[in-house]
Amino acid sequence: MAIESGNAAHIARKVGVSTSTLGGWMKIYREEVDSEMREEGVSPLTESSTSDDLQKKYDKAMKLLGEKELEVAMLRDMLKKKLSD
Repeated sequence: MAIESGNAAHIARKVGVSTSTLGGWMKIYREEVDSEMREEGVSPLTESSTSDDLQKKYDKAMKLLGEKELEVAMLRDMLKKKLSD
């Protein structure tokens, strides 16, 4: 929530922790996510990411989403066939 909104102070007050505590948690989270992304061969977006970088990431995400949607559709079809037998 705080990362998406960009308003860590507001979120910290809302949940009853200090801004520095929430900031520390956010830093740990970012480091873990960055580390996992690098292990998977994915580079996180930065403010200096080019339009081409963004387009490549978007295209890859759409391809993965399409694959997952196809997978779900196939599993639903298999389930329908199994239940109708």
